[in-house]
Amino acid sequence: MTVVQFDSHPRKSPDNWVAPQLAVIVPSYNERDNVALLYDKVTAALGATPFEFIVVDDNSPDGTSEVVRDMARRHQNVRGIHRLGRRGLSSAVVEGILASAAPYFAVIDADLQHDETVLPQMLEKAIAGDHIVVGTRYSGEGSVGEGLSKAREAGSRFATKLSSLVTGKALSDPMSGFFLMRRSVFDEIAPSLSDDGFKILLDIIVSAGRSRARQGKELRIGEVPYTFRPRHAGESKMSSIVVVQFLGLIVSKLSGGLLPTTFLLFALVGGLGVVVHMGTLWFTHEVLNFNFVWSQVAATLLAMTFNFMLNNELTYANKKLRGWRYLTGMLTFYAVCSIGALANVSVASWIYAYDGQFYVAGLLGVLMSVVFNYSVTKVFTWR
Repeated sequence: MTVVQFDSHPRKSPDNWVAPQLAVIVPSYNERDNVALLYDKVTAALGATPFEFIVVDDNSPDGTSEVVRDMARRHQNVRGIHRLGRRGLSSAVVEGILASAAPYFAVIDADLQHDETVLPQMLEKAIAGDHIVVGTRYSGEGSVGEGLSKAREAGSRFATKLSSLVTGKALSDPMSGFFLMRRSVFDEIAPSLSDDGFKILLDIIVSAGRSRARQGKELRIGEVPYTFRPRHAGESKMSSIVVVQFLGLIVSKLSGGLLPTTFLLFALVGGLGVVVHMGTLWFTHEVLNFNFVWSQVAATLLAMTFNFMLNNELTYANKKLRGWRYLTGMLTFYAVCSIGALANVSVASWIYAYDGQFYVAGLLGVLMSVVFNYSVTKVFTWR
């Protein structure tokens, strides 16, 4: 039998290697014209501070990952994580942080709207004692500059006020995507973070605040003002879907995490599906003069199709089904929802026979089918 011998002497690092003090995490999607310029700007801003530059790319069709690989061949502190089959800023940030080796990390957008020149000041505040340092547009000399339209600025300020309901802290810009943090504090809460949506800082602040409160410790948050710049190249990722996901995160955090964001979005889609169902039932029965059975079948199929398509775009945007998987996913969704409908009727009938109050029976039957459909489709449709 061959015996494998292992070298007991640790290998030495290259003479010019210095352990990074800061990891700069850059989530990206279609940012090929921005990442190299961002690296140059961050390098100039950090000067002698050893750092690693980690780009987490969600399989951008514009070739962002190829650009990052070329950068990594020329710069030893550049790394790329090319993700397949999963998307989402929050999960990308978490994956990048977990891949880092530095005691501090900063999250910065790839579009050059965040001012990288304040990174040294943010790092100084973290080293001095702050657990999280937020780049703020709404305090001191900070401003939105030309980076936001009037409508988006108004929306951002409203979201900031809304987020105070769950943070419990007087923060000027908890919606910022630009922040620096101690890795040790992040590790305390990493398993509890949501992988949905775009506003991970809010999730981190709420989760870390609650975690440290349970330990009788304080979460110290600092702020550094900066001016928000216009996007350098490419298109903004902000959309109505992001807004709905943010509202779902707010409600989820208000529930103490008892109601996951995906469940809330799934239930919202289900509610809209009821409207589609009833509208179709009325149209086919009253306008097209179908008999009730065929009207009900048409309404059910259309509502299920509507629910599947919207869940694919909204609830599971980070696991969006495409191509052949889209078709098979739709079929599994039909099958699961059909079983859920039977569960709805069975539970409602049993409760009605026991209690006699139809509205209570109906409500609990609907709740039963929503929970069942959510739990099963999460495993079989959007696994």
